[in-house]
Amino acid sequence: MFAFESIHPLPAAWLRDSDLAPFASAYVRRLVDRGYAANTVRQYVYGVAHFARWTHRCRVGVHDFADEIVQRFVEEHLPRCTCPSPVQRCRHQVRAALRQLLIMLDDADARIGHRRPDLVENQLERFDTHMQQARGLAETTRVRRLSVVRSLLRFCAAGDADSNATTTPSADELRRFIARELSRVSPASGGSLAGALRGYLRFMALSGARVDHLLPVIASPAHWRLAPLPQTLSLSEVTRLLDAFPPDLPSHLRGYAMVRCLVDLGLREREVVSLELDDIDWEAGTLRICKGKSRRADVMPLPQTTGGAIAAYLRSGRPTTVNRRVFVRHVAPLEEPIGPDVVRNTVRQAYLRCGLPYTRVHILRHTLARRLLETGGTLKEVADMLRHRALDTSMIYAKVDLGRLAAVAMPWPGSAA
Repeated sequence: MFAFESIHPLPAAWLRDSDLAPFASAYVRRLVDRGYAANTVRQYVYGVAHFARWTHRCRVGVHDFADEIVQRFVEEHLPRCTCPSPVQRCRHQVRAALRQLLIMLDDADARIGHRRPDLVENQLERFDTHMQQARGLAETTRVRRLSVVRSLLRFCAAGDADSNATTTPSADELRRFIARELSRVSPASGGSLAGALRGYLRFMALSGARVDHLLPVIASPAHWRLAPLPQTLSLSEVTRLLDAFPPDLPSHLRGYAMVRCLVDLGLREREVVSLELDDIDWEAGTLRICKGKSRRADVMPLPQTTGGAIAAYLRSGRPTTVNRRVFVRHVAPLEEPIGPDVVRNTVRQAYLRCGLPYTRVHILRHTLARRLLETGGTLKEVADMLRHRALDTSMIYAKVDLGRLAAVAMPWPGSAA
């Protein structure tokens, strides 16, 4: 149990003399209620006290705290900080501490700046509702498109002195934004960029804005989707990856179970983190995927190796929590769900441990498709296993079925066949 009296007198004085003094106890109570360890609470309080000292000296009141103020503190003050010890200078930990602080202040309705209406964010909220309810787009697609449109609108706002600038870009602003983005992304990402911008302009047209003249400005870069071979792992590389979770590794049971879901079932990252306890039918040996990209419920057979890995995690590795997700956080706050970044980091770290030169998680879906074809499966079976809505999506895997391609290959003209 954390005792507020255990805080060093100097940070305690910084808090007491700042605008955060009335909120210090509530902040500590929030962390304790969410299961943070006593030492973590202490380090977070030191980070908040450090921030309180800096904002007091900069004459920034608690009502004006915002993400931009936190960013200034982390990026400008911490690298050249000369504040007396004990202070918290670890950027990662300070960011996490201040994130909890801003949430607590919002719950207490203490930040005026947070309640200030934002034309861009209001517009993005309406666009997100349109994508979800009218278009039925998956969450990952919506997040990606919102990021593109947010960058566009901030780009337009930065070049307009009028704070009430419209959320409809001009043709020149759109051209300059596209040129800037295409200079730093791949052709495949350029196609995603163009799709996001077209989707936003069509949403604007439904809202009554005149944007027909802007659509021809958006041109997708040349990209032949089926040109490259899908990257896959060999059988020996898959074995090395699965062996990269030794017992002394933190959260090794969770990591191994998640990777088995990727390797054996070809699940997407978000499908892994969205699995719930009620989705597993242990008697029937099936797994229900309810929140897939296609927004439908699919029932898949649960391989014994995958089920065994999940069962081992549930018995011996999963912390006690009311969260119904299969894979949960192992550090406070325990009740909050994990995100796809946990799956990505788990796989990337496993690649590093076993010496594989890969970074992408999607390679494991490609690997499953190739394994199905090499063992006699058809493209229709690949499409069913990967839950593709159209068989055309699975056509790229025909290029990795070398055995069947060799059987139908014609001799090269002029060769000595």
